This record gives sequence, C-alpha cells and structure tokens, in this order.
Amino acid sequence: MIKFKRADHIHICVPESRLEEARDFYRDVMGLMQITRPPELKDQGIWFALADIELHIGVEETLPLTIRHTAMEITDLEAARQLLEARGVIIQKQRPIAGRNRFSFVDPFGNRMELLEYA
Repeated sequence: MIKFKRADHIHICVPESRLEEARDFYRDVMGLMQITRPPELKDQGIWFALADIELHIGVEETLPLTIRHTAMEITDLEAARQLLEARGVIIQKQRPIAGRNRFSFVDPFGNRMELLEYA
C-alpha cells in the first residue's frame, strides 16, 4: 500500500499562444501568487502557490472538454462564486454530494476546475 502524505501540485495545460493570458487569469482573476520555477525547467510554464500545494501551468494544445478536473477546497464558496461571476466566469452546477457544496467552471483554456466547501 502507498502511504500518501498530501497532494504536491496540480498540473494543467494551455496553448503556448495563451500562456500570458493564463498568467493573468490565475493571478488576477483567481488571486493566486506566482512562484519561481526551478532553473532546471527550461521549457515554458508558470507556477503558482495554491494553499499548501502548487498549481503548475504547462504548454500544450488544449484537449477537448472532458470530465477530468482539478478540485480545490476553499473556505467561502459563495464569495468565490460571486467573485468569479463578477469577472465573467461561467459557473456550472454540479450534482449534489452529501456534506459538500460545490460548483465548477472551465478556465479560458479548457481546464475544468471544481471549487468545494465541506458542509
């Protein structure tokens, strides 16, 4: 059995032509703090601090929309919903799950994101 300690990072992808737009979205719309990537990684990409893990954005052509997603637990789901909607993000309702309130959205690059709050 593998003993997991915690999630380390989430990696999503955007097309090369939209990398700066991704930086703006995750920094300015989502409010994440950009962190420095290790110098050994010479390819393009951006890293952000996301609570106690990291969000890595790499360069790759966007795939078709699927149910794949990243889920992030937050502390004020309604405030997040209002902030995102005010910034033009379309919120998608999710099927109810006992003990969890949640919604998702697709970032401007085709990555599905879920935000959730435990009830």
